[in-house]
Amino acid sequence: MSRPGGWPSTLRARLFLILFTGLTIAYGLSFSVLFLERYMSAKAVMLGTLESDIATSIAILDRLPANERADWLDRLSRGNYRVVLGPGLPGVPDMSGRAAEIAGRIEEAVGHRLPLRIESIPGDAKRLQGHLTLSDGSPLTIDVTPTGVMPIAEWLPYVLAVQMALLVLCTWLAVRQAIRPLGDLAAAADALDPNKKASPLSETGPREVAHAARAFNAMRDRIAHYLEERVQILAAISHDLQTPITRMRLRADMADDSPEKDKLLHDLGEIERLVEDGIAYARSSHGNGEKTSRIELASFIDSIAYDYQDTGKSVTVTGPVQGTATTKPHALRRILSNFIDNALKFAGAAEISVERKGERNIIITVLDRGPGIPEEMLEAAMQPFFRLEQSRNRETGGTGLGLAIAQQLAATIGGSVRLYNRAGGGLAAEVSIG
Repeated sequence: MSRPGGWPSTLRARLFLILFTGLTIAYGLSFSVLFLERYMSAKAVMLGTLESDIATSIAILDRLPANERADWLDRLSRGNYRVVLGPGLPGVPDMSGRAAEIAGRIEEAVGHRLPLRIESIPGDAKRLQGHLTLSDGSPLTIDVTPTGVMPIAEWLPYVLAVQMALLVLCTWLAVRQAIRPLGDLAAAADALDPNKKASPLSETGPREVAHAARAFNAMRDRIAHYLEERVQILAAISHDLQTPITRMRLRADMADDSPEKDKLLHDLGEIERLVEDGIAYARSSHGNGEKTSRIELASFIDSIAYDYQDTGKSVTVTGPVQGTATTKPHALRRILSNFIDNALKFAGAAEISVERKGERNIIITVLDRGPGIPEEMLEAAMQPFFRLEQSRNRETGGTGLGLAIAQQLAATIGGSVRLYNRAGGGLAAEVSIG
């Protein structure tokens, strides 16, 4: 994925592109400089060798009798030139850069004593002939075929390929080493949940990475501390309110019967329920110290349903329930009771189903056919004091702590809570334990 203009959208891709491009350019410049230096050195060696060899060859031929010169031609010829007696092949005058260099070397070889003419052979642009005349007037041709001044070894392309592969690998490793701490930090931030205890982010690595990890761990501890203080304040206020509420109820009970007394007792009942929910929420956030034990699922679920049925509530168990589970029974019962109370309040009936996934993962779901919850409010419904019914009537709106308490208790038993709307209407509230 890239942004308009071809610039990658991820930091990993950008760093890789920048590093790889820079290293590739630097590598290419180094290779070009070495190639040019070798080319110039090889060219100088070739021209220097050509000059000394031709000087020797011309000196020998010039001193030999005319009838013995033919016998020395093969001995005096080299790989990039050969000596030919006679005028040679017809050509075209050529004083280009390469021809001028070769002509200059040949003139240096003959000491400017003999007139020299350089021609290129038509049809073969690489072939040059130098025509000169020996001291006795015999024509002599030096047929020059310049070879590549820097032959490329067959293994060189493979070496270049290996070097580029190493360059890619090293760049990728460097980018990965630099980006991985950011990925770990992002994952830790996404998984941040003050209600759950998680292992701290590793503080090893380079100084900057370790500093960022320490800062993140400290931030998480501060958030947990602030939340704990908030819950402790809620618990303290709720607990301290119980005494004046009790006194008020006693005084109200001793008053004469009247409509105002009934209203006062009703208001005190609402306050008591709010205080009790506040204490329950505070306790659920810290756990209740309950020990884990093994329960038989069928009897546990049936006992919850029978308790509601005994009071005339429509709570049923659907599907088979088998096996056992290791959990905190009272916490799990409180979670399911909150789910069932909500279902009875909004739908008048509730169903309980149990599904086992794997050996340990168990999902218990409370279903109803009530109005459900708007999709955009499903997540907010789990927050403390959030009420879907916005009136201030506690009979219809409640305190808004039931689902929050269930979520807190689920964390204490190592589980999770999820809400979703059923197909055909209604709500499903599930708790997963394992």
